[in-house]
Amino acid sequence: MFDGIGFMELLLIAIIGLVVLGPERLPVAVRTVSGWIRAMKRMANSVKDELEQELKIEQLHADLKKAESKGLSNLSPELQESIDQLKQAAQEVNRPYQVSEPEAAKPAAGESEAATASQAESPKANG
Repeated sequence: MFDGIGFMELLLIAIIGLVVLGPERLPVAVRTVSGWIRAMKRMANSVKDELEQELKIEQLHADLKKAESKGLSNLSPELQESIDQLKQAAQEVNRPYQVSEPEAAKPAAGESEAATASQAESPKANG
């Protein structure tokens, strides 16, 4: 972090800060500045991660266009790997919907059985 600043420069800055701010306000100022530095680092890392993700998406898109132009046959290993990644991502997106559909069908079947049983019992109660 302090690549261009040596120990003597840091010591000089600390002494000047102590003289200017005093012993009461110096710890608060150091905490504030370190908080700003942490926030800037977090922001820079988040921007870096977003850019890397966008570049990866752009690369996959370009690979897909190349594969499409070749008719999805006789693809290079890199293009085939990109196609496989896209297929896997599509399956992961569809997976939650596939799991929820059978679960939704089971309560409906249970409700219809319960309704049939209650209809069968109601004539007995009336008669």
